[in-house]
Amino acid sequence: MPKQELSVDQLFDQIIQGNVNGLSRAITLTESTVPEHRKLAEELLSRLLPQTGNSLRIGITGVPGVGKSTFIESFGSLLTEQGKKVAVLAIDPTSQKSSGSILGDKTRMELLARNPRAFIRPSPAGKSLGGVTSRTRESILLCEAAGYDVIIVETVGVGQSETAVNNMTDCFLLLMLAGAGDELQGIKRGIMEMADLIAINKADQGSPQEVKLARAAYENALHLMPPTDSGWTPVVTTCSAITGEGIANIWNLLQELDSQITKSGHKNSRRQQQVDQWFADSLSNQVIQNLLNHDDYKSILDKIKAGQLSVSEGTSILLNTLFED
Repeated sequence: MPKQELSVDQLFDQIIQGNVNGLSRAITLTESTVPEHRKLAEELLSRLLPQTGNSLRIGITGVPGVGKSTFIESFGSLLTEQGKKVAVLAIDPTSQKSSGSILGDKTRMELLARNPRAFIRPSPAGKSLGGVTSRTRESILLCEAAGYDVIIVETVGVGQSETAVNNMTDCFLLLMLAGAGDELQGIKRGIMEMADLIAINKADQGSPQEVKLARAAYENALHLMPPTDSGWTPVVTTCSAITGEGIANIWNLLQELDSQITKSGHKNSRRQQQVDQWFADSLSNQVIQNLLNHDDYKSILDKIKAGQLSVSEGTSILLNTLFED
């Protein structure tokens, strides 16, 4: 936290007014592991809850080299030109030495970072599963309370993080490249199943024939996937983040998807399911943290290392000790 910490009342007022500095400080507060900060963050989020839920939450991922940041900058700029306020929560790889972000998305999205209708928050992935920071859900709520219409969550890359992002967003955009044969071999089936929209980026750099073949390959792959719960039929399209070609069409498709899932009630039910998962994850994380901080943890671990206890025995003893307390 900054040296001069703001009160919950001050942060609340600044966020409601759309103050970027207040929003940044509030996110920093929620990311803190200091118990006192966590209590303040919980109080702030509780007060802000009535102001949340009015955005479109979009998860974006893609294969390495696909140009996620360039795409988001082009996409975000289009939305701000239409009067939207856009927040980008970019989950950066974490340095194992410093625990800080390696890539720094504000550097990779210079134009969007200077846009007064945009907010970019790079967060180090830390130790959270697949690279999704454990506080991203809270950051989404804070951005919504600050009046942002579209919340974009960008993941590190194709991997386990996509499942976590899918559990906190309304729709999922997968960016791919031409050369589908090789790419399809390296991408997990589960990610294809989650995709509401596949966009072949850098379409201007490949030959028309390569782009056509890639689009057909992805469309064929989607046909093998089970029907979506929302009733939405996933779409494959092409774009170029550099030239801007196809970016407006992607936004139109996402708006069409949002309209469909809102009218059907799927958006609301999906968010309710996500809250269920969030609560379960929060309980799990807190129990694990309490166990790691327990007075008996080190002594039990030493016995396991010395061969006096098995791992399962040590786990049972520590769990019983925790819940007896």
